[in-house]
Amino acid sequence: MKKVLQAAIVLVISTLTVAGCTPDPDEPLGMAIEFTAHATSTYVALEKGWYGDEGLSFETFDSYVSGMALASALARGDIEVAYMCLVPAITAYANAGVPIKIVSGTHKHGYGLAVDPGKIQSVEDLDNPDIRIACVQAGGAVDIVFHKTIDVYALNKAGVLANTLRMNPAKALMAVKAGQVDAVFLPEQWCTMAEEYGFEMLVGSKDVWPDLQGSVLVVKQNLIDESPEIVEAIVKTDRKTLAWINTNIEEAAQILSRSLQGTLEQSISLDSAFETASGFEYSPEVMQRSIERIEFTSSIDANVVQNVIDYMAELGYISNSFPAEQILDLSFQD
Repeated sequence: MKKVLQAAIVLVISTLTVAGCTPDPDEPLGMAIEFTAHATSTYVALEKGWYGDEGLSFETFDSYVSGMALASALARGDIEVAYMCLVPAITAYANAGVPIKIVSGTHKHGYGLAVDPGKIQSVEDLDNPDIRIACVQAGGAVDIVFHKTIDVYALNKAGVLANTLRMNPAKALMAVKAGQVDAVFLPEQWCTMAEEYGFEMLVGSKDVWPDLQGSVLVVKQNLIDESPEIVEAIVKTDRKTLAWINTNIEEAAQILSRSLQGTLEQSISLDSAFETASGFEYSPEVMQRSIERIEFTSSIDANVVQNVIDYMAELGYISNSFPAEQILDLSFQD
């Protein structure tokens, strides 16, 4: 099996004996995550050895700088498990026909608008034609929050979008650092990191979409069909890790800081986006502020997922809406 170094965490199931099953150690499963604070639970579980407690062994390579890039990678056969934002998961399923199921939530919220307070005091100021805005690629999770913000505050959509530059989070933060933009819509940790360069958080995703699902745990349908005990073990580990994060924020932030730095050390030569990301410090103090803005929980509401699907269809990011039950399998949360 070809290893995708840009993307993946490779999940090696070496001696799994859960429910009497022993998968072939020569057939590793590919796992991918995003290079954000959204993946804190994965980094914590790896460092704590909690996957090993369930008979799961991981060999870590890299993570994706953006959820949209991760969504594209899911179409490949070597990635069968992913921790990713809900929106790109829906995109992969609806637009690329990737046979995936969402088996658990991992967090809610984790997106926001940070601004130069010298130029922007209210969201309505985004209507000013002189304001320069940076946001991720159209159709990404943060872009959906961006559109929702425009709707909630009744902004001039055409004008605001005309002043928006599309770039990945690392490049957007570089633009903040260089004084090239006045506002950024970004996921965590990037939003909080913008505060290090004089920006202030103006709006969080919970302000415009109170029950928004952030990231989810996604698996390929064939993994559920062939090895449901593996899926159960991963869900169990993540649920344990999420509960731990909520009572150990400071240590979780330290782990996140180390993990992001470690990822960069392995990835800079593989992807120019990581080279851009290497220009910043991921200090434990900043990472703590970041994860405090995220609600870590495995719970997920089918109605919320349906609302996101419907809104994506309304925006034209997927061709048609579909029942949320088609992409959900929450039986492993029992």
